[in-house]
Amino acid sequence: MTITTCVFDAYGTLFDVNAAARAVASEPGQEAFAAVWQEVSTHWRAKQLQYTWIRALTGQHTDFWQVTKDGLDWALEKTGQTDPDLREKLLGLYFNLAAFPEVPAMLAALKAAGMNTAILSNGSPPMLKGAVDSAGLDDVLDDVLSVERVGIFKPDASVYKLVTDRFGCDKDEVLFVSSNGWDATSARAFGFRVLWVNRAGEPLDRLPDPPDRIATDLTTVPNIAQAL
Repeated sequence: MTITTCVFDAYGTLFDVNAAARAVASEPGQEAFAAVWQEVSTHWRAKQLQYTWIRALTGQHTDFWQVTKDGLDWALEKTGQTDPDLREKLLGLYFNLAAFPEVPAMLAALKAAGMNTAILSNGSPPMLKGAVDSAGLDDVLDDVLSVERVGIFKPDASVYKLVTDRFGCDKDEVLFVSSNGWDATSARAFGFRVLWVNRAGEPLDRLPDPPDRIATDLTTVPNIAQAL
């Protein structure tokens, strides 16, 4: 079936999750943090995801902003960072994460081709609005769908169903794009066509329902959407 709707994960897919830590590390007077920023960012992202999975499994939902703060606190303690100003600076920048360079033109090309475009994210609505506004993507997105509408994180099937409910489309009309292997395979299991954006060159996850396509960035999304 023809793809009518292209839906994107937000964090790590459209928006660079390392941008906040990288920006702080480049500031004058942050030499100590600059030595560990990559480690902090890696731990932060890992705990952020782990906490969503655990909360989904145990039925202890909270919004993604709380999970983001909890993950950062763990990462800062793990790396011995005790400056409270550093914590607040990192959290403030997370509301304005930079989009990857190819994102605006890619989304504009999808809209020009007549496709629906949306974000489907674990992020809370205020977080997502901050990122979308900061990147200037309002005009090239038809909607921003947050898991807060169903009260559980990905990969619960009710999250992916938000897309078909919103756009009134069949599952196989949707191209879902994610940089997270677990998210890509979960969306494929739900019935979407899936592109995994493997920026880091990682091995394919040993999970059922592999993605339909793999790319190293988002540049080719419009071509893939028309070819599927």
